[in-house]
Amino acid sequence: MLTHAHYDHCGLVPYLVKKGFKGSIYATSATRDLANLIMTDSAHIQARDADYLSRQAQKKNEKFEWKPLFDEFDVIQAMDQFVTVGYHRPIFVGDGIQVEFFDAGHILGSAFARVTAKDKEGNTAVIGFSGDLGRKNKPIIKDPECLKDIDILLLESTYGDRLHESTDDAVSRLEKLVNRTAATRGKLIIPAFAVERTQELIFYLHLLHDQGRIPEMPIWVDSPMALNATSIFAIHPECYDKETYDLFTTHAKNPFGFSDLNFSRSVEDSKALNQAKGPMIVISADGMCEFGRIQHHLMHGLGDPANTVLIVGYMANGTLGRRLKDGAKDVRIHGDWYQVRADIQEIDAFSAHADWKEAVEWLGCVDKVRLRKIYLVHGEGEALTAMRGHVLDAGAKDAEIVKAGEIYTIA
Repeated sequence: MLTHAHYDHCGLVPYLVKKGFKGSIYATSATRDLANLIMTDSAHIQARDADYLSRQAQKKNEKFEWKPLFDEFDVIQAMDQFVTVGYHRPIFVGDGIQVEFFDAGHILGSAFARVTAKDKEGNTAVIGFSGDLGRKNKPIIKDPECLKDIDILLLESTYGDRLHESTDDAVSRLEKLVNRTAATRGKLIIPAFAVERTQELIFYLHLLHDQGRIPEMPIWVDSPMALNATSIFAIHPECYDKETYDLFTTHAKNPFGFSDLNFSRSVEDSKALNQAKGPMIVISADGMCEFGRIQHHLMHGLGDPANTVLIVGYMANGTLGRRLKDGAKDVRIHGDWYQVRADIQEIDAFSAHADWKEAVEWLGCVDKVRLRKIYLVHGEGEALTAMRGHVLDAGAKDAEIVKAGEIYTIA
């Protein structure tokens, strides 16, 4: 059961299939389409890396034995095993095991999984898997639904120790940063995940543009995957909230297309952006700055104080994005050191993950009399510990932080 298509959830599905998994892979239709895009991109990246590293090793007369975890054929095989399931359509996936998906409000097609499992003695437990818990009032997609009548809950804890700023404040800050970029005639460089975050930024920039709150300036999305993902967004209106649905259907207006918006479709287009003069906005992947075209924009842009790098998503420990977020004065990219003179800003309200307070509010619709235990997953150490305290304070009977490699028996 695949709750959504972010890489940390679907990235090893082709490897699972390659290693002999023959079963069905259950997901919503939008998750299937996005997962296909992301897994194929991963296969291409691994093949490219293997080729590059092999040639580098050959030059040095070194032995090179690394192989990609999977290739495009493995992705095709995995896609053949997908079974798409709509929200609120219970389906038996095994002997005595039924799953039903509910909208998680995280990204397009994201889902909670409500699993009803019966053992050989006839005992039944209802287990809720949060996947990644979304947030209310996000643009484009619907709010998270309630996951009712569950005995056990696996709950993500990404922001178990943090609160997000409000979306209204975030849009106002985005407006100010765009106007500052216009004044300095620099570049606003935004590392953003190709799926969900890029489309959300386009949505807000479109809104600010239509309201006359930001001046005319080129906005470039420099990510082939983001271009393809945006096309997938356009064909899944079943996932839209009412505002977005009305824009597409009633008003025939595309939130992902307006006069200032441009999509880079080639390597040449991307290289040209590095030499282009501001003011302009460049949205590029990878979201954590670990690979992809964003690294080249940073190499060319970090040294200019007229530029701003805007961090809009989670940055894991050890990533280039995290080092920039934490105030590094010099960073290493592709083996070379670059001085950070650009202004580094962060807006965390664009996160697709609920913060701890939003997670606790969402738990308010769960029957805590019936809910026997919460297992906490998907978070760094401090976040997991803090989330445990928050859910216990909110009335949960028991909460445990899951440990890697442990087997948990549900009584």
